[in-house]
Amino acid sequence: MSARKQYPLRIDPEVWAAVERWAADDMRSANAQVEWILRDALRRAGRLPGRGGADEDRKRVRNDE
Repeated sequence: MSARKQYPLRIDPEVWAAVERWAADDMRSANAQVEWILRDALRRAGRLPGRGGADEDRKRVRNDE
């Protein structure tokens, strides 16, 4: 398993409750859900190093048409 950076997170209780519900729906822990949300947002913004981004998604869509 890769090393993980620990980071204390202060978050609005309503937002945390929504994350927990979403995580339960996806059968993930709340921590895994937060990481998934962050990775998805970074990927869409093209800011996830070495993983492509919005441009890569557009290429895939064009190729599927």
